[in-house]
Amino acid sequence: MSSSPSPARRPSAAERIRQSARDLFYRQGIRAVGVEEIVQTAGVTKPSLYRAFRSKDGLAAAFLADYQCSFWERVAAARAAHPDDARAQVLAYFDALAARSAAADYRGCALTNAILDYPDRAHPVRQEAARLKHEVRDWLVERARQMGAADADALADGLVLLMEGAFVVGQAYPPPGPAARVGECARLLVDAQCGRR
Repeated sequence: MSSSPSPARRPSAAERIRQSARDLFYRQGIRAVGVEEIVQTAGVTKPSLYRAFRSKDGLAAAFLADYQCSFWERVAAARAAHPDDARAQVLAYFDALAARSAAADYRGCALTNAILDYPDRAHPVRQEAARLKHEVRDWLVERARQMGAADADALADGLVLLMEGAFVVGQAYPPPGPAARVGECARLLVDAQCGRR
């Protein structure tokens, strides 16, 4: 007796809210999107949102965490492609950033956008975005040390500045724009601190 495939599981209300918020927050900005638009897009009720996330700020924090996961997935892909080669891992990340930032629908980094969206440094959404940004810098400092940089902190800071510049410039210029060269610029910085290969 053959068994028929089970029907695909319908995403939960919380999953649909999270997906709707991810799309809306990234395209329009967190502050620009209201709870009503999120629940309408997700096809759920407001109480469902508040049960799952307690507040819009709670949903924004979940969105930022999801976005940061995508960063770590890119890092994992670079690590898998270049095991035991910190330089190649960092440059692979920047080459991929160059390609992403040259896309017509590129909206930069959701963490950077959230920080700009919330000028009050005490706001929980801004604090969470900044905390996640520090994780990225910590990763770059560790890679710089592994590369044998003359000054690991200076190299990490230079790479952070390049990264943040690409996030903004990728939105400001028509594709491909200057951000498409962020991989080349990262190589120049790495070579200056670690020696040319």
